[in-house]
Amino acid sequence: MTSPQCSLMLRTFAAEDPGDWSSVIDVAIAADEAGVDRVVMSDHVVFGENLEAYADPKKGGSEGGRQPTGPDGHWLEPITTFAYLSALTRRVRFQTNILIAALRRPVVLAKMAATIDVLSGGRFDLGVGVGWQEEEYDAAGLSYHHRGALLDHTLEVVQLLWREQTADYDGNGLSFAKIHMMPKPLQPGGVPVWVSGTVNERTMRRLARFGSGWIPWGDDAIDIGNGIAKMRAAVEELGRDPSEIGVVGNLVPVFDGDGKVDIGASLASVPAQIEGGVTDVRCMFISPPRGRDAATEYLADFVQRFRAAVG
Repeated sequence: MTSPQCSLMLRTFAAEDPGDWSSVIDVAIAADEAGVDRVVMSDHVVFGENLEAYADPKKGGSEGGRQPTGPDGHWLEPITTFAYLSALTRRVRFQTNILIAALRRPVVLAKMAATIDVLSGGRFDLGVGVGWQEEEYDAAGLSYHHRGALLDHTLEVVQLLWREQTADYDGNGLSFAKIHMMPKPLQPGGVPVWVSGTVNERTMRRLARFGSGWIPWGDDAIDIGNGIAKMRAAVEELGRDPSEIGVVGNLVPVFDGDGKVDIGASLASVPAQIEGGVTDVRCMFISPPRGRDAATEYLADFVQRFRAAVG
């Protein structure tokens, strides 16, 4: 594994029309220049109006969670956004957090991801999950109740197309023979796949089979140490070496007496997370000031303090 990574969430959604998205571009370029390791962004294609489902763990949501916009919120599509940002940056990595991958046809997703990987110089990671919203699957003409199987099928096909010069496939209602998909991703074995979910049988099988990394969810993200221990035991039982699997941890904000985020106090938890097995610390609450120069200065200071915290 590489040294501990520092990731930043891009706010590519808005409750109302922001007028323009220049702030997203500024933050991505600032992150690149400041030394942030990875920028990530969320995914929703469409919304229904039952947003309460996000707080239902039985539907794939997070207990007590709340969507940051209403059903008419504005959400940029992550893969096309990263294609745009890759042309404006030189070193920062890009990752979907998470892509509801089954909503895309596997052969098209494989091509899109490979294209970004090639054009960015091998800087793309594909974070995937099943999502929580039934209406999103309905609108795509797909079965919400079979979303896990749909995701497994998608990952099986994209990795086949990335890795085989001539691909043959027959299963899950899809059959093709002697199919070529070029160019292949620059990264050996294809674009790294990061699997999101709790420690359960289906998610762990998916992680063991397809995953380069794990994005914990729910209670396993909150109690990350226990979550990692359970994950490692599960994938090892499935024949996978858990040391090969990266793990996302979340930087938990600590507030000062004025209600502002205390960056130093927040970073104090990072060494323990790294010691417990986290390889990528995700900074969801970091909000750089507007303007590219100001954002670069702010993020450079944050990265320096992060590096000092992890030693």
